[in-house]
Parts: sequence; structure tokens; C-alpha cells
Amino acid sequence: MTRHIYLVPGFFGFTSLGELGYFTHVIDFLAPRVRAEIHVVTTRPTASLPVRAALVVQAMADTMRPGDEAHLVGHSSGGLDVRLAVTPSVALETAADVERHARAVRSVVTLSTPHHGTPLASFFASLLGARLLELLSLTTMALLRFGGLPISLLLQLGGVLARLDDRVGMNSALLDELFDQLLANFTPERRVAVETFLGDVSRDQALLPQLTPEGMEVFNASTRDRPGVRYASVLTRARPPGVLSTLSAGLDPSAQATHAIYQALYRLASRTPVRKAPAIPRAAGRIVRRAYGAVPAASDNDGVVPTRSQPWGDVIHAARADHLDTIGHFGDVAHVPPHVDWLTTGTGFDRPQFEALWTAVVGHLDTSE
Repeated sequence: MTRHIYLVPGFFGFTSLGELGYFTHVIDFLAPRVRAEIHVVTTRPTASLPVRAALVVQAMADTMRPGDEAHLVGHSSGGLDVRLAVTPSVALETAADVERHARAVRSVVTLSTPHHGTPLASFFASLLGARLLELLSLTTMALLRFGGLPISLLLQLGGVLARLDDRVGMNSALLDELFDQLLANFTPERRVAVETFLGDVSRDQALLPQLTPEGMEVFNASTRDRPGVRYASVLTRARPPGVLSTLSAGLDPSAQATHAIYQALYRLASRTPVRKAPAIPRAAGRIVRRAYGAVPAASDNDGVVPTRSQPWGDVIHAARADHLDTIGHFGDVAHVPPHVDWLTTGTGFDRPQFEALWTAVVGHLDTSE
């Protein structure tokens, strides 16, 4: 019998673009600590949840033999993919035997997952938001690939995101210009891979309305946990932008520019009405208070997903982290290979916190002999 761990990417969805890997640092940590084969599921970044869940099952079918067991770990919307994939009697469009493979799953872990939706999805679901999403996706890949970008370009992007409320001065020509400037930073070969990825984003954005708070009400009403599977979640909350976060960004103009982008995203993700914010489970109170000092407010988030939207099953860890910190995209240039930060948030997530988070995940997976 072989144990398998399947890592499922989330909203930004790229599995690998050249040497830029979504789960590279996670695999480096897990490989010497688990007795299991580790797989990264190739997904479609913004396709519907049923399409993405079918890809999870197909990945299991391609790599498992009868008698093997599976452990699923989903980041961001990847956590919803794995929940749907193991739902009893779910109908998914795949030639694989969905029920047989779902019965092989022993545990599910979700990280920074919008189980109750995120207001950010509502903005990106619009026609203008779709182009902004492509631009933000390309910015993410460029920042992680190069560790920095021209300050003038970052400031323009921050200004665009800051005007999302009133849409003043926003037009497709401006977005196209920024897009072309970003894409020019990549080599011709890598540009092809990036354009293929972004082509998938532009052609199929069924995921976005599904990730709204309203869309997740429907998802949760129709998706059931599988008996015998141990469900757990990791929560993230970033530092709210303000004077302290701006000061922590330091004097580096590039850091200040990416911090401006973070401020805009955080503000948009904070708009869950208090009356609609799900409560933190009572059993998670000790973990949450130890991590954050108090139960997160409805507005608290990681720059993409409200913290109170993230619990599902047992809360095994709560981190002061932004949305991509948990999978290793935080600042640590001394590490080999270096960890490159997504955006400057001032949250202070570091290597010891990364190791503590994934040690908790390993403990839940329990892949020991």
C-alpha cells in the first residue's frame, strides 16, 4: 500500500512556469518528513469547481493503485476542489471512477480557503474585473519570478486597484498598456507559457461567481463531508494596512509600491458585512486567540480571503500570514532556493512560522507507518 499526498493549487492556479513553482517550497519541506508520494495537481486556474474537482480525481486515477490511500491538501480555492472531489455520490465529468477514488481519501486539509466566499470574487467577476484579474495574475508571477518590478509600473497598478470603487479613469487601453509592460519582462520562451496560462484565465472564468459569498452558500448547501475523512483547515490573517504596515515596508520604493497593491486588495476583501460573517468555531477559539490575540473581525483577511471564511473541520493552525505566505512565497532571500515575497504586507511571516504551519499539516496527515 502506498500513501499519496495531492497538493491542489488555488485561485492563481499555475503549477509551474519555468523554475517558478506554486508548491516548490512546500514540497521541499514535506519530502523528508512524510512517507508518501507527493503530487501537484495540474489544474485550470479559473475554471468551475466541478471541472477543477474532476482534475483532482483524474490525478488520483493516474497515480494510484488499488489499496493505496490519499491525502488531499488544497490551497485557496483548491480547498474547495478537494471538498467537492470527495463529496459522496458527486457527479463529475471524468472517465475515472470518482467514488472509488474518493473512498481512498483519508484526510483533507484546506489552507486560506474561502469556504464562505470572498468579496474580492465579486469585483473580479465583472467584465472589467476579468481584465484586472489577468493583470494581477501576471503581476504575481512577475514578482515571484523576478523579486521586483519597475516602480513606475507597480505604482500605476496600485493606482488602478485603488480606484476600483469609483472606476474613475479606468479603461481597457490603460490595462492593456500595463499588461504589455509586464509581459515584456519575460523571455520569449517563458512568455509563451505565461500567455498560455493567461489564455486559460480569459477563456474560462466560471470560478469567480462561485467564490462569491452568495455562490458559496449554494456550494455548501450541496456539498457534504465524507464520513471517515478527517477534515482540517489552516487560517491566515494579514496585518491590516495602515501606518504600521506602511512603516514596516521600509524605504524601498518597490516595497512601498507593492504595499499599495496590497492595501487595495485588503480593502476589497474586507467587505463582508458583520451580520453575514460566519462565526469562528468554538473549538478553534484557543488556537485563534493564541495566534491573533482575539477572534478575527468580519473585516480581517489575508489580502484575498476573509479569515472567518476559512475554517472547515478542525482548525489545526492559525497564522499571521498573507494569502501566498502559507505556500512559501514570503521574503527569505538567505534560504536556498530563496523565498520571494508576493506582496509587501508588513505581516512578518518568516521561515520558522512556515515550518510551524506545515508541521501542523504533517501531523494531521499522519502518513507515518
